[in-house]
Amino acid sequence: MAGWRLTVRHGSRVEHDRFDDLDAALSELERRLDGVTGEARQRPVSFLGRRYDPVAQVAARAEVAGPHRLLPSVHGGVDMRGDGSTEAYTGRWRRRLVEVRPGETAYQALRRALHPPR
Repeated sequence: MAGWRLTVRHGSRVEHDRFDDLDAALSELERRLDGVTGEARQRPVSFLGRRYDPVAQVAARAEVAGPHRLLPSVHGGVDMRGDGSTEAYTGRWRRRLVEVRPGETAYQALRRALHPPR
């Protein structure tokens, strides 16, 4: 039985996949978000008198949760912003940004944050 769940949201589409291990789920998360990079570009939006620039808009989101199905103890993901930039975070309800170290991508930062130190 697959213990890790990947949820990808892009526009109105929501897709779910299950994986046996965290590394496979994170590899697929990166592959899926890299596939929507060109489509992620957004224009500024005005709503209720406020202007939201592309960097403030989430164009796509991919999240992993696991290893348990009912009450996953690990949550994290990557947001692809409307300008094409990415941000890694951990947590589900209270998201905490993961600091990206020099020479590291958001995907690598998420992988580092979710893997327990050995």
